[in-house]
Amino acid sequence: MIPFLDGVSAGLGIAIPVGAIAILILDAGMQRGFWIAFCAGAGAASADFFFATLAALAGQLLADVIAPFAVPLRILSAMVLIALGARGLWRARGLSAQNARRKSDARRTFMGTYAQFLALTLLNPATIAYFAALILGKSAGEPVPTFDRALFVVGVVLASLGWQTFLAALGALARKKFSPRAQTATAILGNGVIIALGLGIVL
Repeated sequence: MIPFLDGVSAGLGIAIPVGAIAILILDAGMQRGFWIAFCAGAGAASADFFFATLAALAGQLLADVIAPFAVPLRILSAMVLIALGARGLWRARGLSAQNARRKSDARRTFMGTYAQFLALTLLNPATIAYFAALILGKSAGEPVPTFDRALFVVGVVLASLGWQTFLAALGALARKKFSPRAQTATAILGNGVIIALGLGIVL
């Protein structure tokens, strides 16, 4: 059971710190409702699952392989964040007119949101090094049983998805409680923070 709890703590450790993904999930909940935000969170949690699995199988090896590409990948992720923030600011201008969406487009919207957040979270391969360090630190040079590795990955996924779902629900609740003007102000603030995070990575 210890590897599972280690996975839970690792999943929360990578998911809880307030960053661009958390802000985007909250914004998705406020602007488009719980299920869109849930799909966004599921995409982020799927990326954590992918990284945790890679780390459990060959974490240190992959971390060493990716290290030379860390700078270009960080610049790419920064550009994506700035673009997303700018797009969010542009959409915030006409927020009050974005209430209705057709049911025929709902499934495509859900899948598109999931894919967008999966890709955005995958732009941070340093997460492999994070999970690899945890696994190697716990093993202390001893081989880790496959079942323990699997428990670790399950713990990561459940913790990450649970936290992302909480953010989705929080955003959806704000959607119901906030006035349109407050939603617009929050969207502008959140996307401004995203742009600032992207600029911080570049600088």
